[in-house]
Amino acid sequence: MARPGSFTFSNGKPVSFEDQVAVALRRLSSGESLVIVGDSFRLHHSTVSQLTWRFVEAMEERGLHHLQWPSTNAEMTEIKSKFEKIQGLPNCCGVIDTSHIMMCLPSSDPASKIWLDHEKNHSMVLQAIVDPKMRFRDIVTGWPGKTEDWVVFQNSNFYSLCDKGERLNGGKLVLPEGSEIREYIIGDFGYPLLPYFVIPYEGKELPELRAEFNKRHSETRLVAHRALARLKEMWKIIQGVMWRPDKHKLPRIILVCCMLHNIVIDLEDDVQDEMPLSHDHDFGYRQRICGSVDIKGVHLRDKLSFYLSGKSLE
Repeated sequence: MARPGSFTFSNGKPVSFEDQVAVALRRLSSGESLVIVGDSFRLHHSTVSQLTWRFVEAMEERGLHHLQWPSTNAEMTEIKSKFEKIQGLPNCCGVIDTSHIMMCLPSSDPASKIWLDHEKNHSMVLQAIVDPKMRFRDIVTGWPGKTEDWVVFQNSNFYSLCDKGERLNGGKLVLPEGSEIREYIIGDFGYPLLPYFVIPYEGKELPELRAEFNKRHSETRLVAHRALARLKEMWKIIQGVMWRPDKHKLPRIILVCCMLHNIVIDLEDDVQDEMPLSHDHDFGYRQRICGSVDIKGVHLRDKLSFYLSGKSLE
């Protein structure tokens, strides 16, 4: 952030460090225009823009430790234990979901077509992997909104690490009959079924065992839905339709909002985990289907469904 004296209020008084932070947080949390925020602080709108961007840069430089994959066995063990308490899924390390950050782009700009998504909105994708406390543990953003979820995922660093065996490679759960359940994450039909990525069973008239698994899977995935809805409710700059944003800066703003989301969670009581949310984080977007299946993913999902049913997998 800028040192006091670098910016002044309309009356000539220097903008203190605390006020600089307050201006940036007001802009990010309210989503109000630069002019409205500037008028409320007696600052020119260009000053609000500069202060907000300096705050974003400072958070990127000093706050990345607030958004990272668990680095210790103890931390991961706690995450897996809390996921299991939700609906019984054992050895689960995260839930993945995608949301769209809406943009208003001029139709006269040929590049605007790149950002036109499947629902005819201009948007940018945010993919997030969430822990049971609704903290973001891994995010990817910057892709045009029409990019399929599985394409974003399979081009991510997280996928690369998993594919090389360097992530989701921790302790395995040994079942009574001797088979093992490895670490994994879960997501919806927009993603592939992989050896470390579990999606629901497809079909409407499912056997009881599979229907029960899907129910537990769906209830657990709500953690990610709630996290993304809460993110957009608290940091409204990415909730509504952004007016002609700088598409190179927007991913960095989204990242900082995710870090702030995590900081707030770390500062509050557990009771906040159940706070009511007033909207769907991706209202109007229909479920996309990937359909890619890996046989090792099939085996993992079947072992999980049998484990949850109390039966053994012969």
